[in-house]
Amino acid sequence: MPQARKAIYYNGAFVLQTAFELPEGTEVELLIQPLQVISPPISSTETKREFLKSLVERMQHNPIPLNAPQFTREMLHERS
Repeated sequence: MPQARKAIYYNGAFVLQTAFELPEGTEVELLIQPLQVISPPISSTETKREFLKSLVERMQHNPIPLNAPQFTREMLHERS
């Protein structure tokens, strides 16, 4: 049964992001999926300008509190 795991290619090897037990010498198949950035479906320059202005205003009206917890890199990683 196929199982998906995330890994990072580092220094010539794929390093799994979560622990996974496999018998030594097990053959695996890798499927490389590039990250995709999808632009919002806004074609008009003026509409984009208004959208970004609105986004910045919302961010300014809802700032992150100074006493908000600091996330570590480990906390931000996806877990399976």
